[in-house]
Amino acid sequence: MALAACGGEAGPNPPRALPGEAPSRVAGGSNGAAVPTAIPSDAPLVVVLGDSIAAGLHLSADEAFPAVLQREMALAARPFRLVNAGTSGDTTAGGLRRLDWILKQRPDVLVVELGGNDGLRGQDLLDVEKNLREIVARGKAAGCAVILLGVQIPTSYGADYAGRFQAIYPRVALDLGVALVPDFLAGVGGVPDMNLEDGLHPTAAGHRRIAENVEPVLVEVLGLRTTTQAPR
Repeated sequence: MALAACGGEAGPNPPRALPGEAPSRVAGGSNGAAVPTAIPSDAPLVVVLGDSIAAGLHLSADEAFPAVLQREMALAARPFRLVNAGTSGDTTAGGLRRLDWILKQRPDVLVVELGGNDGLRGQDLLDVEKNLREIVARGKAAGCAVILLGVQIPTSYGADYAGRFQAIYPRVALDLGVALVPDFLAGVGGVPDMNLEDGLHPTAAGHRRIAENVEPVLVEVLGLRTTTQAPR
C-alpha cells in the first residue's frame, strides 16, 4: 500500500519559495554526473502543485521528483521549464488557496500532487473531492493541461475510507477529462528502502522512481499539447 506525504514541520531544508521564473538550466544526469542542459525560453512551463513529496522534504532541491523529471526529459530532448510549487504539509484546501498565484505563472501543464495529507488526517472525503475538482476545473479553464497524481493511503481510518479515498482520483480524472497517474507512489510507498526513516518521505532513489512513474504521462500530455495547441 502506497503511503502519502505527511504534513508537519519542515526538515533541515527551509521551505522553498515559489519562484517567479522557471529555471533556464538544469544539471545532473541519472548517473549523478553534472550535465548542464539549457532549457529553451519557449519550452512549455510545467507547474507541480503539491505537498512535501513534491517539495522533496529532507532532500536537496535537485533530488525532488519534479527536478528529476525536468533533468531526465531535458537530456532526452524533451525540455520543459519548471516551477516546483510543492509546500510541506499542504492539503487539497491549501492547494486550492494557492491556485490563483500558480495560474498567474501561465503554466502549460499543471501537475496536481495533493490529497495525501488529507487522507492521513481523515478529512471529509466530500471536501477532498470537491477541492480536487475545483483545482482541476480551474486549471483547465485557465488553459492548462492537467495531470492528476493518484494517491493511495494506509487503512488507518479503515479499509472503506481508504478505498473510497483512492476512488476519488480516477473519478475526477474521468469526469473532467484529464490525465491520471493512478498511483504515483507505486514501488515507493511502503517500501522501506525507498523511504527515509519516517517511513513517509521518499529517499532520492524513491524520487527517481516517482519520476519514472510520472514521466510517460507527462511525455504524452506535452506531446499532445505541442501538436494540438498554438503557443500561449
